[in-house]
Amino acid sequence: MTEVVPILRVADAARAASWWARLGFEQEWVHRFFDGAPAFVSVRRDSARVFLSEHTGDARPDTLLQLWVDDLDRVAGEFGVEPQPAEWNENVRELELVDPDANRLRVAER
Repeated sequence: MTEVVPILRVADAARAASWWARLGFEQEWVHRFFDGAPAFVSVRRDSARVFLSEHTGDARPDTLLQLWVDDLDRVAGEFGVEPQPAEWNENVRELELVDPDANRLRVAER
């Protein structure tokens, strides 16, 4: 296996890509089968990639992703939240975010 890419259901891919940009992700590309068709977008940060899909059958809202970063304080500042010690590991700090489409992200730093 070379890569696993989660797919998140979003109502508005442009809005979702802007939200992910706050986490340091850059939009790689947008695919539509034809003008006006639902968008399928790839966002990437370093070696991490997430697909954002407006297609109703691709995924469900309220998905939880674990995202490991080395700049948790920057992420926390961007979203106005405080990292907390992880209950499951005293050497990890984490925070939880919810995107505009109700997908959850647990962002953590070792």
